[in-house]
Amino acid sequence: MPPDGNPPGVNIIEKTDEEIRAIADPLWRELLESSNEGKYGEFVRKFARSLALAMNQVVVNHQFANSELARNLAAEADFLGVIRRGEHVTVLYRQRSTKKPGEWLGRLVLGYEEGEVRIFAASIF
Repeated sequence: MPPDGNPPGVNIIEKTDEEIRAIADPLWRELLESSNEGKYGEFVRKFARSLALAMNQVVVNHQFANSELARNLAAEADFLGVIRRGEHVTVLYRQRSTKKPGEWLGRLVLGYEEGEVRIFAASIF
């Protein structure tokens, strides 16, 4: 295995939008479910090691407890597209809330770590 942990010759940006979406959609749904339920351990389960280490459990739990948006995300999200850069892809979603009117942009950054697709960033804004 090369030093970056990716299988030899594999780069996620080489996958088609359909292949990326088949990976990203279930990960996004899992993030929505664990965010709505306030389950920190499940929320960070598929995070890249660097992101998981950077996350502060106290801060994240505070966000779960105090953010109306983070605890009331609609189960459905609209896939908007994929942006490729370097060794990562950014998957974009239109996200809604079950309590707040309007739409938000969901962002999921994926790449390989130790031969598995991992989440390198996730946000809603």
